Amino acid sequence: MLRWIFPALLATAGAAQAANYDFLAAPEIDLNRVYRIDRATGEVGACQYGLKDGSPVGVTLCYPPGEGAGPQSPSEYALVASRHEKEGGVFRVDQRTGAMSICYVLNEAVVCTPPGK
Repeated sequence: MLRWIFPALLATAGAAQAANYDFLAAPEIDLNRVYRIDRATGEVGACQYGLKDGSPVGVTLCYPPGEGAGPQSPSEYALVASRHEKEGGVFRVDQRTGAMSICYVLNEAVVCTPPGK
């Protein structure tokens, strides 16, 4: 009986550790970029649609985490968009401490400012 329960417990523990993401479109009205955040680590990335030369089908262009956008101290993170229609970045907020960073795409990577309150 125990040999059947143990694998089930391991599978449940693995699922509990899986990353949970939130997604948020950039507030800029003519930019098709969507940001992604790992709610537990605060790591931020982004993707957008791009044209592909000579093809009627485009490509998904993704920007990996760069300076300041990598994993932070474990917490509860979220993304918040400003209401500024020409803003291409988003705010990364730490819901436990209230600290905020501004994250945006720069030179093929997502970068974030140091957190502030």
